[in-house]
Amino acid sequence: MRKRNVIFRLLRALPCLIALAGAGTPAPAAWAGEADPAAPLGAGTHTLHLSHDGQPRKYLMHLPAGYDPAKPMPLVLAFHGGGGHAEFMADEARYGLVGKAEREGFVVVFPNGYSRLPGGRFATWNAGGCCGDARDRGIDDVGFVRALVARVKAQANIDGGRIFATGMSNGGMLAHRLACEAPDVFRAVASVAGTDASTGCTPSRPASVLHIHARNDTHVLFTGGAGRDAFRDASKVMDFVSVPETVARWVKRNQCGPAPRRILDRPGAYCEAYAGCAGGVSVQLCVTEGGGHSWPGAKTVRRGKEGASRALDANDAIWDFFSRASRPGT
Repeated sequence: MRKRNVIFRLLRALPCLIALAGAGTPAPAAWAGEADPAAPLGAGTHTLHLSHDGQPRKYLMHLPAGYDPAKPMPLVLAFHGGGGHAEFMADEARYGLVGKAEREGFVVVFPNGYSRLPGGRFATWNAGGCCGDARDRGIDDVGFVRALVARVKAQANIDGGRIFATGMSNGGMLAHRLACEAPDVFRAVASVAGTDASTGCTPSRPASVLHIHARNDTHVLFTGGAGRDAFRDASKVMDFVSVPETVARWVKRNQCGPAPRRILDRPGAYCEAYAGCAGGVSVQLCVTEGGGHSWPGAKTVRRGKEGASRALDANDAIWDFFSRASRPGT
């Protein structure tokens, strides 16, 4: 009986022993069935992997049908929200970024945040003060993004002067952090429903920043703080910075003029732009009256949630902003 109990305990401990044995082993550069990570890719959506800091990380990469390996294309990195994953952000009905990439002619990459689950679900980003396990474990997401951009450049012909970042909620917070810590990589960033969560921000050069937010957001409150629909465990988020404070920080960092100009004004939405910024960059704010914590213009409505605002299409606003930012001074 004692021998049987010992064997039983060993069997129960086996998964933990295996996990410990592999904990310090970096993931392979190429996963089973995956093409050479440095090999050029053709048009379509590819599921790829990258090992960074001993962590296996996944990303989806979409090259539009008009992709020509002989011609450099703009690159947009799109970061999912906290608790999401790459496939969720790549869902056309929820965000529509793949269709936008096809119409406008840019490469779009959907990285997966840090997750303890093998499939990468319920992932978060370390945006500084937020969020979840990525923040609590000090995951080097800025380093991961830098390595990812370098990898993508080896896989596709990317215009190094037209690399951009956007994100939803926690992913938008990471976009703000990238403008702080990697403006040498990203010419412009755009955040939707995710305010500045950086714990220190001294950019090496100016970067254009667009922030989009619904006035009635119930997760990241427009006036600051975590709303009723934020993470159930309050310790996994933060006392969110308000939208006005987020914009004011970027106006100061980029040395812009203090008075914004209204560039869009329609029922349910408006956009303002700050001019005279250092380096010819721009700071813009777009506000929707409705839509809650969602991507303006999205088609899918989650059960029990308010539908996305139809007064503004986030993809149109973001790509217009990125296109102008690729031509400094416009």
